Amino acid sequence: MELTINGQVYSFKFNFGFLQALNKTVMIPVDGIKGVTKPGGLGLSIASLYSGDVEELVNVLDFANKGQEPRVTRNTLIEYIDSPETDIDKLFDTVLDFLARSNATKKLTLQIKAEVERQTT
Repeated sequence: MELTINGQVYSFKFNFGFLQALNKTVMIPVDGIKGVTKPGGLGLSIASLYSGDVEELVNVLDFANKGQEPRVTRNTLIEYIDSPETDIDKLFDTVLDFLARSNATKKLTLQIKAEVERQTT
């Protein structure tokens, strides 16, 4: 995925490295096993994106741009999102679409999407 911000094109990858980095941000308990946790950052992030969490949108974009050249700063992302020219709804849709198409994130994204749709109908 690419975004042009202030005339600069930035690349965002929703690959396995993105998945690993994002997953490490949240550890959730494993049911029935005391003291055991598993990574859960991706699931929380996807759910947050479906709920319209703008702060999580910045986090996801920041993680997706890690290791890319040029590297976008969080402040640049925040300014881009704050800009009246940015269609925030379209940006959420674009990010969720890429998450739904990436091999590393597709399965969980589609599961959460189905659950969101089930709860809203």
